[in-house]
Amino acid sequence: MNSATALICSERFLEHDTGYHPENAHRLKAISAHLQRIGMLEGRSIYPPTEASVDDIELVHVPEYVRLVEQVAAAGGGYLDADTVICPRSYDIARLAVGACIQAVDLVLDGVEKRVFVFPRPPGHHAERARGMGFCLFNNVAIAARHAIDRRGLFRVSIVDWDVHHGNGTQDAFLDTDQVLYASIHQWPLYPGTGRAQETGVQYGFGYTVNVPLTPGAGDDEYLEVFDEIIIPKLIEFRPELILLSAGFDAHAEDPLASMEVTTSGFGAMARRVMDAADRLCGGRLVAVLEGGYNPEILAQCVEEVIRVFDATSESKEIPT
Repeated sequence: MNSATALICSERFLEHDTGYHPENAHRLKAISAHLQRIGMLEGRSIYPPTEASVDDIELVHVPEYVRLVEQVAAAGGGYLDADTVICPRSYDIARLAVGACIQAVDLVLDGVEKRVFVFPRPPGHHAERARGMGFCLFNNVAIAARHAIDRRGLFRVSIVDWDVHHGNGTQDAFLDTDQVLYASIHQWPLYPGTGRAQETGVQYGFGYTVNVPLTPGAGDDEYLEVFDEIIIPKLIEFRPELILLSAGFDAHAEDPLASMEVTTSGFGAMARRVMDAADRLCGGRLVAVLEGGYNPEILAQCVEEVIRVFDATSESKEIPT
């Protein structure tokens, strides 16, 4: 087996205990058990995550909010809002989730790995600078992107978000900068109510936010048309030095929290397009980060499909600069 895709995962992520919440530990258990059963972990680079520092988290989040998450966890846990659970271990595990994504960026930028898929909990793309929401505490992908720019010296990072829910927190983090191209395809209307096509960025960031809302019932054909006609051309125009993928799988036809009709093979086709873009534009540097997906068995199958695509050797050629 070609194991070109490294993984970052840990049983420690199960310690973010949300009980019977849709975003629960069984999601990662299902992925791990499935990949183990089909032999997909054999011969593969698998890294334990490293914990982020407070300074890391404050690349995106304001200090007062970081302290709030720490305090709620230390007090025994609670709810940030009706959807977002904090247990006594959540602050430490959320720091681990952030650290795993920073670690993945460093592995790719240092040339140790070409592609890395990170499996953190809690997910992150709804977390805004000063508040957590939508199951998310800290914005894993946004912090990783800011790390790549502020600490690793990159000038252009792209974030592609195919989670069925709009990544309001990621958009919020980069709305006013031309250093990050954020492209989201999502169901509309749906939580969190952001992500209209008219939301395209402000000031220096005008034109660097690309939102493609789709009506309920959209499936593979509609999603792939968006990639071919909008997202991939935008990536080619932007010429990123690194691509980050917010890989939620809740647009699947069998996911309970949305109303889209994407198939498992459809996610594979989207992954192929993102991988080819990375190969052509930025030397293959690609980090995928798990976001949503709330049918554990289907989630595991989708992850398998995407890893198989990422493992494949691309025949694309780099676009000359």
